[in-house]
Amino acid sequence: MKKNNPISVIILAAGEGTRMQSSLAKVLHKVAGKPMVEWVVSAAQALKPSKTVVISGRDADALKSALSSLNVLFASQEKRLGSAHAVLQAKKLLGNFSGNILVLCADTPLVRKETLLQFIKEHNDSGNCASVLSCIRDNPFGYGRIIRDNSGVFKSIIEERDASANQKAVKEINSGIYCFNSPLMWHFLSKIKTNNAKNEYYITDLIDILRTAGKKVGAFNFVGMEELLGINTRVELALAENIFKEKTLTLLMLNGVTIIDTKNTYIEPGAKIGNDTVIHPGCVICGQTVIGKNCSIGPFSQISASTIGDNCNVKLSCVDGAVLKVGVKVGPFSNIRPKTVLKNNVKVGNFSEIKKAVIGEGSKVNHLSYIGDALLGKNVNVGAGTITCNYDGKNKHVTEIADNVFVGSNVNFVAPVSVGKNALIAAGSTVTVDVPSKTLAIARAHQVNKKRKKN
Repeated sequence: MKKNNPISVIILAAGEGTRMQSSLAKVLHKVAGKPMVEWVVSAAQALKPSKTVVISGRDADALKSALSSLNVLFASQEKRLGSAHAVLQAKKLLGNFSGNILVLCADTPLVRKETLLQFIKEHNDSGNCASVLSCIRDNPFGYGRIIRDNSGVFKSIIEERDASANQKAVKEINSGIYCFNSPLMWHFLSKIKTNNAKNEYYITDLIDILRTAGKKVGAFNFVGMEELLGINTRVELALAENIFKEKTLTLLMLNGVTIIDTKNTYIEPGAKIGNDTVIHPGCVICGQTVIGKNCSIGPFSQISASTIGDNCNVKLSCVDGAVLKVGVKVGPFSNIRPKTVLKNNVKVGNFSEIKKAVIGEGSKVNHLSYIGDALLGKNVNVGAGTITCNYDGKNKHVTEIADNVFVGSNVNFVAPVSVGKNALIAAGSTVTVDVPSKTLAIARAHQVNKKRKKN
């Protein structure tokens, strides 16, 4: 067999996953922020395969939606008749492919491209027509066993339900990852029978059939069990989550990020954080978040899909889909919502909410305010209790406040409305018309004091 044969990939994602006790298909459950199947597809596509085929079953539409941004093909396994039957569903798409076919399970999100590359290399170098990736597990219960002869030569794979007592004592287990010569695989798949406890077509039986036909097969054991962990229950899902978390936090710390309490900090692998930034306990950082240098995040802050510049401070607050420039201070107890931009040295204080607003350099929204669908200029001071009334019941409208405006406490801006530069809005005003530059606006009822009647 020639080295560097072209490769295509089949990913088995049609399993019911009943042990998850969920209405959602098992492979769509998220681990480290992504459906577990997406991690497997990403590892496979890093190999630059000719084609990647995902075998769908339950929730096929949801599976296609989850992988819509990736270059994959789909084949449906309408009846669950076993792993060999699942592979057979890809024949229409890969039947004429003449290289190697790598078969992966969609419920092994920890598998790495480096491992797959090494496995394919071993397969090619050995001249095998079929290879299986194995590993050692102290408690092998539930897994197929790798059976070798007295000299260590790989002979077959025995499923747990079909294994004898001696075979069950074997600790080398089948990972469910295979590499096959494509023409031989398609030729011999039709010879698999259902002579097993589950009355299913096992892909593992293909190994025996090929070996009996005089073809060279092999099993390679060079990875740890952690990487090949299959997710069948929510307990195993949590275990995989913790493995991802530990690796992510370790890499960040080695690159100069301080994480005060690793047990109580959750950061998804897609996040990027600059050196000398400190992450305090209780923080959750999700999605493709970018945080700059010398920042302080937390305690107990949630950052999702946001960009935060250098020297920022986010304390006890939520930032979702927003951009914070340099030197921004947020919190405590602030909510920065999507499409918000806080420019350099902006301060958003306690119990304030900012939504789809741009707030200019040096401006402050210090206390108990809601600023939504708004454009604020530089050095604007927003007093406590200020609200932009942006919704009329049908449509959203914009409030524009120019540079150097001072807004008193408990002001309502009924949008659409604009305020010119250097204006002053008196406390307690409800502003319904535009305010020119360098103007004091007072929009409140005249105070009347009346004596109380005697009881």
